[in-house]
Amino acid sequence: MGAATAELDLALRALADGNRRSILRVIRTEALPVGAIAERVGLSQQTTSHHLGVLQKAGLAIGAREGTRHLFAVSTDGLAAVRSYLDDFWPGRLAALKSVIEAREGADHG
Repeated sequence: MGAATAELDLALRALADGNRRSILRVIRTEALPVGAIAERVGLSQQTTSHHLGVLQKAGLAIGAREGTRHLFAVSTDGLAAVRSYLDDFWPGRLAALKSVIEAREGADHG
């Protein structure tokens, strides 16, 4: 398994958890400290910190210091890798759908 595959697996496992997806929704528009994130998602700071660690390891969140505060934000690079993987499925699905529709239209007019 290559490094890119391992990174994608980490990202997909991280996204499988609903709390982590909630955290990503909260930090997608602004960088926030753990306390503010925890309050918005209804988790303890300790639990939120754990989830943020998993998101960081998966490349989906980044942390940065601003004075004494540690702020977290979405990592668009990590999400781009997941999106790229998922986008590979759409052309085939659309082609299959087109074939089904054309077959039905042919049957209706035949």
